[in-house]
This record gives sequence, C-alpha cells and structure tokens, in this order.
Amino acid sequence: MLDFIMQDWILDLGWIVAKIMMVIGPLLIAVAYLTLAERRVIGFMQLRKGPNVVGPFGLFQPFADALKLMAKETILPAGANKVVFMVAPMLTFILSLVAWAVIPFGEGLVIANINVGILYLFAISSLGVYGVIMAGWASNSKYAFLGALRSAAQMVSYEVSMGLVIINVLLCAGSLNLLDIVEAQRDMWFALPLLPMFVVFFISTLAETNRAPFDLPEGESELVAGYFVEYSSMSFALFFLGEYANMILMSSMTVILFLGGWLSPIDIWPLNVIPGPLWFIIKIMLVLFVFLWVRATTPRYRYDQLMRLGWKIFLPFSLIYVVLTAGFLLMTDRLPAVMLG
Repeated sequence: MLDFIMQDWILDLGWIVAKIMMVIGPLLIAVAYLTLAERRVIGFMQLRKGPNVVGPFGLFQPFADALKLMAKETILPAGANKVVFMVAPMLTFILSLVAWAVIPFGEGLVIANINVGILYLFAISSLGVYGVIMAGWASNSKYAFLGALRSAAQMVSYEVSMGLVIINVLLCAGSLNLLDIVEAQRDMWFALPLLPMFVVFFISTLAETNRAPFDLPEGESELVAGYFVEYSSMSFALFFLGEYANMILMSSMTVILFLGGWLSPIDIWPLNVIPGPLWFIIKIMLVLFVFLWVRATTPRYRYDQLMRLGWKIFLPFSLIYVVLTAGFLLMTDRLPAVMLG
C-alpha cells in the first residue's frame, strides 16, 4: 500500500516538474530572443541594422552574449554585504519565473488554476521591489543605493494605480480567476469599454518594469547603471534576464486582462481555426513590440514628472473610473451574479 502511494506521489511530482519545464524552457528562449528583437527593432527604427553578424541574421547573438557573461569573473565589492549581494539577483530572477504558474495559455492550459490568480500575480510583481532594494543596499555604493531607492519608489507608486485598474476589470468579470476573466471577454474585449484604463495599465507596466521612458533607476547620465552598477558576469545576467522576463509577464497580464487572452479577435472561420495558445503568443508579441517602440521613440521622464504622473494623474483618474464603472454596471443591471449574490 505504502509503495503504491509513494509511486503515485512520484508520478504526480514528475508531472508537475514536466509542466514547469514546459513553461520555463520556452520562456527562457523567448527572453534570449527578446534581447535580440529589441536591438534589431530599435536598430531599424534608427535606420541602422542592429546585430546581424553572429549566425544567420544575427540569430545566435543572444547565445554569444550569454557565453561571454558566463566566462566573466564575478567581482564582489570590498564593502559589500556578500550574502545579500548574491541573493538579490537570484530573488529577482526567481520571482519573474514563479509568477508564470497561474498564467493560462489556453482553455485549461495552466499549471495552477487558483481562484485568486490575479491577486497572486499582483503580489509577486510587488515582491520584485525587494530584489532591487537588496541589490542597491548590499552593493555599498551611493549610485546603486540611489538607483534602488528610485526604483522602489517608482514601482510602489505605479502599483497603486495598477491595483485600481485591476479592480475595474474584476467588476466587469466578477472573478479573480484568470481563466474566468478571459472567458468574460468572449463577446467583447475589456480594452474597448475600459480603454482609458487599458492605457493607464500599459503605461504603469512600463514604469513597473523600469522601461523607457521611465528607466530613471538606470539613468546613465547621473547614476551610471542604477542598482546593478556593481554587478558583473552571471549575477548581472540574472538581473538582465529578470527584467526581460518581467516584460513578457506584464505583456501577458495586459493580454489576459484587456485583450481577450487566447480568444481570437472575431469568432469567424479563418481566425477561430488558429489555436488559442498561438493567439496568446501573437498578442504578447504585439504588446512587446509596443514596449520596444516606446523605448525607441520617447525621451526619459524627469523624476518629479514621473512621480506627478503616478500620484496626481493616474491614481485619482483610476479611482474615479472605478466608481464610474461600478455605477454604470449597477444602473444597467450588468453586475456579475457573483457580486450581487
């Protein structure tokens, strides 16, 4: 009996590990090629070619960069808190992967289908601040510490408005489960009725992932490379991978909350034949392209402008929109049955 239970348990564990690897493997390859895509896209937008030497069309460039970073020496600053210094990049990278446990790639295609999936995602994205603060503090460098303080303040500021935007979506969907949120968009994507909130959410994801025009923590002109200025070799690579994995994660959140997840834009013949996971990937790629487009075309915000936008514009606007959404749904009897019950 005990042998049978142990065998069953090992099979279950093996299946869970297999599912995790099926998500993490393609994700890491996507992160590698996102770095190449960014350099190529920005290159074309600036009328140059970008990296195109290593392999056909520069396709092996990410692997060349990875090998170069692996071959470098890890330098620990003399005054650094060595344990915290080494844990910080690992924490950032692990958190960027852990969040994918609740992301649905298609109908029923999810590692953990929990009822509070959106809260889990929100909590994991909030924890990312800790890796940044630990890196800045443990480096024992003024540049790194200033970069970490900026980054933490920025991420916390924009999380507030992101939370209020998510409340708008929850009012329309009536569930915290990500599969239910996508299913609620079968007739109409939430990006249409909640268009202002869609724009606010996308701009907040730019600030949350420290991307241009909100890349203040790594402002070269005043802070060198921001909170990871003292990092080198694989510890630097982990920060780099974590940042790009977070970009893909935030893009997938945008797709799930506003762009109908794996659903086709219109339920007609040529479009509804395409598998759901493929639609999901196409939409994520489009959102990522806008990330790169914004980076290539916008100048960096000043720090006071960044804070003003978050606290004085986005926060009151998203708060008012929550009241308007709830009022409209109540007046037209469209509040989900769960909330009325």
